[in-house]
Amino acid sequence: MKIELKSIYKSFGSVLANDDVSLTVETGTIHGLLGENGAGKSTLVKIISGFIGRDRGSILLNDCPVEIKTPEAAIGQGIGMLHQDPLDFPPLSVLDNFMIGKRQITLTNEEKKEVRFIKPGLKSQIEVGKMPDSQGLWSIPIFHPSFFILPKKAAAREFKQLANQFNFNLNIHEIVGNLSVGERQQLEILRLLSLGVQTLILDEPTTGISASQKDAIFAAMKQLAATGKSIIFVSHKLEDVEVLCDRVTVMRQGRVVGNAEIPCPSNQLVEMMFGRELAQPSKPETAQSEVAFAVNNLLVKDDRLSIKIDSLTVQCGEVIGLAGLEGSGQRLLLLLGAGLQQAVSGKLYINGADMTHKSYPEYLKAGVGFLPADRLKEGLVSGLSIHEHVMLRNREDSLFINRQETLKIAQQAIAFFDIRGKPNSKVERLSGGNQQRTQLALLPVPLNLLLMEHPTRGLDIESAIWVWQQLIIRCQSGTAILFTSSDLDEIMQYSDRVIVFSGGNVSEPIDARKLTAEHLGQMIGGKLNQ
Repeated sequence: MKIELKSIYKSFGSVLANDDVSLTVETGTIHGLLGENGAGKSTLVKIISGFIGRDRGSILLNDCPVEIKTPEAAIGQGIGMLHQDPLDFPPLSVLDNFMIGKRQITLTNEEKKEVRFIKPGLKSQIEVGKMPDSQGLWSIPIFHPSFFILPKKAAAREFKQLANQFNFNLNIHEIVGNLSVGERQQLEILRLLSLGVQTLILDEPTTGISASQKDAIFAAMKQLAATGKSIIFVSHKLEDVEVLCDRVTVMRQGRVVGNAEIPCPSNQLVEMMFGRELAQPSKPETAQSEVAFAVNNLLVKDDRLSIKIDSLTVQCGEVIGLAGLEGSGQRLLLLLGAGLQQAVSGKLYINGADMTHKSYPEYLKAGVGFLPADRLKEGLVSGLSIHEHVMLRNREDSLFINRQETLKIAQQAIAFFDIRGKPNSKVERLSGGNQQRTQLALLPVPLNLLLMEHPTRGLDIESAIWVWQQLIIRCQSGTAILFTSSDLDEIMQYSDRVIVFSGGNVSEPIDARKLTAEHLGQMIGGKLNQ
């Protein structure tokens, strides 16, 4: 399906998010939408997908003007969007989530026996005038004023057929809250395809997922494009756009600043994004002699896996990268270090103090900070503004809050971290990258130990470089850092040592200077002793 946007405008108060944006996505192509954080990319695709309305401009599908005012209307027009944080229901199963939004389903004769009716005697009525298709399947609505069906077998059959088509390995009975971000993305893609979308929008889909999950999604997108579907791929990662896309449109400060066919020189794309070339910083030596974090004879587990570490010592100012597929045990170590997970056995020390089995508030007092990957679930509070978050952070033990003082702090944080928002902006209305900046701005100073999941998740190249410059300054003042990242280049560039996790098995710390990307990839795949 061909999508054409003509002179799209959208403002939020005094902020002009989309300024005369025009864009054409041809049928059967993968079109990249590239730009720094706050460039207007997410606003534009939310307009296309019906999550927000445009102020002015036109949307044409296959050369016909359309009005798209809700996500339901977009689905009806064949447009579906995979958000950076998938919109699913974590307490429900994979199959229950897959069925959300479905209005029609096909049943075999055997599956028709599952139909449950509000009124008896209606089974024959829904078959009047209907004939099975060439494959012997009956197409009937899921909901109807006179009857209601629970077609679990049919839905499971359809799900497995779609999943097999793209080599997605998902258990239909698994609770979605137990899935990784990459698996949740796969589920949402299958759900949208089952609803009949012809254009699929992916908003920063490779942020916080493993390399194998990224490869699976890329292969699926290429397969869909080959069948005539159009893909809009929103990203700030040049390497992803260069690997996946046929063409790219670059946005900066709400406007389109250029278009290019892929392949295109990286420096040309960077210059379009930022107006200049960017220099990569080098990681200086920051490790000191004092010990910031140590564990002995550690065993920690949750309901899925356990990890055992005989001994680990992290120096003040040292950066330790935790590499591995998502769910391999890195998060358990970070939660333990933050006081959010208790050890089954063993000892844990922070700056020489025994913190084993201490409470989370005691870890905070010991100078421990934690930056979680799930921003709106664990890091920030939906419904609260940036200013209100600053007030929460600065209230300490007092019942009274100086609003004027905390407002100044919020304004300073917004300016220093270049957050595209105002003190009264609700955090859930910020872009993913600006939510990450807000989380970083809320971290206390100073810290003895900083634990981070995907610290540059959702950030463009320039922002990621700037963030690591600030983190290195912390290290130089003595803060030890442990962080996870799905970006192996980030781990190898900024770590002093790397610990590899594979299915609960944990390697000894390795000097990052002695690692290659190939060796690290093999270890992540399970060859820890190579």
